[in-house]
Parts: sequence; structure tokens; C-alpha cells
Amino acid sequence: MSALDRRLNAFRPDLADARLKGEIDAAKYVDGEAAEIVSPVADLVNAAYKRAGVDHQLLMGDPVTVFERANGWAWVQSVRDLYVGYVREDALGAPGPEPTHMITVPRSFAYPNDDLKSAPALPLSLGCAVRVTGRTERRGTAYATLSTGMSVIAGHIRPLGEHAADYIAVAEALERTPYLWGGTSGFGVDCSGLVHLAMRMAGRDIVRDTDMQEQALGAEIDPGSDLAGLRRGDLVFWKGHVAIMTDGENAIHASGRSMLVTREPIADAVARIASLYGPPTRYRRP
Repeated sequence: MSALDRRLNAFRPDLADARLKGEIDAAKYVDGEAAEIVSPVADLVNAAYKRAGVDHQLLMGDPVTVFERANGWAWVQSVRDLYVGYVREDALGAPGPEPTHMITVPRSFAYPNDDLKSAPALPLSLGCAVRVTGRTERRGTAYATLSTGMSVIAGHIRPLGEHAADYIAVAEALERTPYLWGGTSGFGVDCSGLVHLAMRMAGRDIVRDTDMQEQALGAEIDPGSDLAGLRRGDLVFWKGHVAIMTDGENAIHASGRSMLVTREPIADAVARIASLYGPPTRYRRP
């Protein structure tokens, strides 16, 4: 049995990424083809059927490698964070020119024209990448024209290479966003999805799941038994959960208790979670 993580390596008994040949056994190996996500948010699920569990989400403009297309589904690997799963085939398009801008507010809209009074054509999430071809102004509101012919509010985007200076501030802007298992967008996040999206907006592509983040992000720290050594930006991990410190005493996290992105004293979170999952397992400083 292969020791490779199936979440980060594309292999099944019948089909595998050609780059894994010699490491795992499969009936067939393929190189995969380049594609990109063209829907605002695409669920990455663990099996090719409608009600399969959502493990992750990919955003408009995300590049992927496609290993199989069958029955309306595509088996893909995210280029950004290597996560593997199935997306609806209609969420994919051919790779285009490099996107020029990204959405930088939690949620926005693409309009069919440069008029905020028109019915929105698409909802857009924080992190969606778009291609801007021009600028217009109507009734004092500035719009960016997209390669699709649609328009977005110019104040809701920034050039792709410009990143948020503080990933914690991004997480704070998502406070009261609904909790969504597998969510990694401005419409809903889970605990590790909040960390993933916030760091993405700060220019850092990281691993997706809590156990991966607990092993890989930054340096392990010891804040002391009273947690006095914690500071803004530190990550507190439990078994299956993670929170971001907003200062030395408070944390923000996507909470299954409130079903929202919630800010609370870390001492309260530790005490409450201990009765269900035990004490924190690790502290890390990205």
C-alpha cells in the first residue's frame, strides 16, 4: 500500500499521474492536461457523484491539472496547493492568458454591464481571479471591464501581484462568514479554509487541511501553560481544528459551535473545546 497522501497525489488503482510512475502501481498513467476554474467557486469533492462530500473549494482562475473527464466530472489536481479531487466538468475551461486582478472584498458581483442597478450575472468570492480589459465610470462609480464583457466594481479588485500585508486582517474581514465544511471562499469557510484563504490573499499558497497545516506552517512555539507567549498571527491547533490569534488574548476561527467565523478569548475557546477534543495539540508561528 502506498504511503503517499491521496489528498496531494493523483492515483487510483486504474489511473495515476504519470509523475508517480515507479512510486505506485496503477493500470494506466497519464500526463494530465492544463485547465482552469471558470465558475466563481467550484466544489472539490471526494467522489464523482452529486452528493459526494466536499473536501475543498477552488476559485475562478485557479489552474488545475486534469487527469480524467467522465460522465460530467473531471478528476483534477490543484496547481496551487496540490489537492486532488473531482469537480463538475462545466466548472472547467481552457487555460487563458494570465489573470490580471483578483477580488479583494469578501463577496462581490460581476454585472452584465457597467451599471450597479443591473441584475448581477455572477457572485464572486474573495480570491477569484479575473482579466481586466478596460475601465469605465457611471454615475460616479468606477467599473473594471472584464474579458468576458462583464463589469465589476473597480474598488473591489486589485492587481494580481499586490497582496494583503497582513493575513490576520483578511481573516478579520471574514468575521461572521458562515461556517461551511470544505469551504475556502468568501461565501463560507471551515477552520483550515479560513487560514488557507487568508494566507492566499497575503500571497502565500499553503496546504489545505488542518493536519497538514499543523505539520507545515511556520515554526512550532511554546506559549507557556498560561498561553502568555501567544501573539497576533500565531496559530493554535487542536485535533481537527485551528484558530488564528488576533492579539495575545483573542482568536478568530471558523467555529462549528456558532457556525460562523467567530472572534473570542483564546482561554474560552480552549476551555470549551477541551471537553470535546482535548487541549491544543500544537502552537505555530507562520
